[in-house]
Amino acid sequence: MNKDEMKANDLLERASIAAGVFNLFDQEQVNRIIKNVYEAGFNNRVKLAKMAAEETQLGVWQHKVMKNVLATQMVYENIKNEKTVGVISYDKITGITEIAQPLGPIFAVIPVTNPTSTVLYKILICLKTRNPVIISPHRRARKCCIEAANICYEAALKAGAPEDCIQWVSKTSRDFTHACMTDPRLALILATGGTGLVKAAYSSGTPAMGVGPGNVPVFFDESADIPFAVENVIDSKTFDNGTVCACEQAVVVEQKIAEQVIDEFKKQKCYFLNPEEIEKVGKIAIDIHSGLMSPMIVGQSVEVIAQLANIKVPDGTKILMAKLDGVGKNYPLSLEVLAPILAFYIEDNYDNAIKTCIDLNYLGGVGHTASIYANNEKRISEFADLMNAGRVVVNTPSAQGAVGGLFNTLHTSFTLGCGAGGKNITTENISAVNLINIKRICRRRKNERWFDFDQIKYFNEDLSAEEINKEYNKNY
Repeated sequence: MNKDEMKANDLLERASIAAGVFNLFDQEQVNRIIKNVYEAGFNNRVKLAKMAAEETQLGVWQHKVMKNVLATQMVYENIKNEKTVGVISYDKITGITEIAQPLGPIFAVIPVTNPTSTVLYKILICLKTRNPVIISPHRRARKCCIEAANICYEAALKAGAPEDCIQWVSKTSRDFTHACMTDPRLALILATGGTGLVKAAYSSGTPAMGVGPGNVPVFFDESADIPFAVENVIDSKTFDNGTVCACEQAVVVEQKIAEQVIDEFKKQKCYFLNPEEIEKVGKIAIDIHSGLMSPMIVGQSVEVIAQLANIKVPDGTKILMAKLDGVGKNYPLSLEVLAPILAFYIEDNYDNAIKTCIDLNYLGGVGHTASIYANNEKRISEFADLMNAGRVVVNTPSAQGAVGGLFNTLHTSFTLGCGAGGKNITTENISAVNLINIKRICRRRKNERWFDFDQIKYFNEDLSAEEINKEYNKNY
């Protein structure tokens, strides 16, 4: 057994012992623990946000404060009254009793884009369901993630939680991560991060809940309130410099409203790049070899991006807008870019506009999120039907809307499932309800229907289903 395997073995051994102790806790004990953890995380929201911004050099610390609020206060409000211990439901009609059981140790992968907020959120939903958690932070966010985990752990212990219910990794390697993910004592992997890491989680042989990439199209219908729509898109795309995977990646409009939309974006301090500038920004935004966004621009400000691309933009520019004629690798800025850069498409008619949204959806965001601004219910329904997305946000900033809790009643979550299309197990906003096994007690019904096979003549192959059903209903 090498050092990485020994390290993984020690973590899983401790987590397994903690799981055994945690299994004995009742709902009142669990609720007391998560309340203490939520308050500790919330009270350190500013400190952790500043640490994350300084260490990762991504985003805006004030916006990271808001992410930490979402990950503590909003998540806690979502889950505090949920039953996650013992009997959670009983149906008098069916006679079925449902009992919640913890899964066991969970391995939580943390991304560099939302480090402390993801740590806080995952710890809360794991502890609410009596599952010990091992935090595995991105290498560029270790310090802030460990501080967040330690704050939560101390608060959990003060409230009576088992030792080692929260653990973390100071240094990781591929061998260590593989050893953890493939260990039979691990119950689940909560994978929030890059495509490669999420794929590794799903390939480990351990149950996993992960996310797919987002390439969110936003369609402006002619019925939309355009100034309102533009303001919302800007609020979303500039939030923490675009590091939320659910933020808009491309605006799609019909020709009939294009000029009005462009004027409004300009009025609200967005800059439309010329063809030469589009090419320059595309070269630094997307790695030509991998076809993925370049880490150097993720979460950076417009000023930094302009400097990297060697272009000049007006002071105070909020978003760089790129008019594109197509979708695909020949148009780099049509791909997902977690920065204040937006593709912009003008289509002749409604059908072509929707087709472009679908193309963007399938280019790199299947199952994730789609956005529409409209006041025409028929258009909203048509758009929702055609998009392969787990979340269709309507007249809402996509980043904040998809995460949930602010503009709607979706579970507040920093792990957004993308369903089968995104190679995930669910389209839900992952929360505590996804981290329990449900055991069902099935009592024999008093009016059970025990078939008389001879009477119903199931063995007579000449009788059709309709004929058998008639006889069945006649007898029962």
